[in-house]
Amino acid sequence: MSDLFALVPRSDFDVPGKSHGLIDVVRWRYLLRLLVRTGVTTRYRNSVLGWTWSYVRPAAQFLVFWIVLGLFLDMNKGIPNYAVYLFSGIVVINLFSEGFKNATTSIVGNAPLVRKVFLPRQLFAVSAIIVAFVHFLPQVGLLLLVCLLMGWITQVSLLGIGAILIGMFIVMLFSLGLGLLFGAINVRYRDAENIVELMLLLATWASPVLYAWTMVETAVVDKLHWPSWIVELYMLNPITQGVELFHYAFWRPATAEPVIPVPPDLGWNTLWTLLISVITLLLGQLVFRRLEGRFAQDL
Repeated sequence: MSDLFALVPRSDFDVPGKSHGLIDVVRWRYLLRLLVRTGVTTRYRNSVLGWTWSYVRPAAQFLVFWIVLGLFLDMNKGIPNYAVYLFSGIVVINLFSEGFKNATTSIVGNAPLVRKVFLPRQLFAVSAIIVAFVHFLPQVGLLLLVCLLMGWITQVSLLGIGAILIGMFIVMLFSLGLGLLFGAINVRYRDAENIVELMLLLATWASPVLYAWTMVETAVVDKLHWPSWIVELYMLNPITQGVELFHYAFWRPATAEPVIPVPPDLGWNTLWTLLISVITLLLGQLVFRRLEGRFAQDL
């Protein structure tokens, strides 16, 4: 028997408990599907409205912003078709917020599994992002339905469809990178959850969801007389880019006179923000792998 084991190359054996990072997510995809299915089916368990909440929550959020900002503060006067402009930005923020928040708490939330069973811990963060994407789809469907009623189908282009796909990908990639980073830190220092809550509070206002990006340029350059590179830095925020790509794909084709100009270098900024999202993912994965060895002890 020992001679038979001697014939097997040592490279064919895996070290118990050894992690291969995000590569394990592909190797353990059957478990990923199980986690995603569980996350989707249990969210609205014992709920009367069930999946209807996926429509009610963004609708209530939209109505609050539309009434307060659009009607009370008259911000809709400078932005035609303000309802579509606002909602197309809200769905992007909701995708980022849910994915980032759930990925941050995914390790702590699955503490019993982490303490007792070895499995790639990145699965929890990745499944949180996918579950957020699943709950994001009804919101996009509602946005698409409204845009179709406004003649969107006659103005849409392949470039616009590409903007939707790349915008979602950038936001999800950025959410995963931040989720891995703060999720690993959150295991030892629960202050990370409070930091994430603060970041999510600022995310809506730090991106052109409720206002036009030209207002930032006017305030920074014309009023404050600060250098223009601050505006360029603002536009390199992956969430800002995701919002602008959705404005380009949904709001512009559905609006007769989109008076707000397309952000300069929208194409190049897409590539830059994609690179920033990839770097964020690599950084988050690096920190995650450095800290995951103590997850079981810290939990």
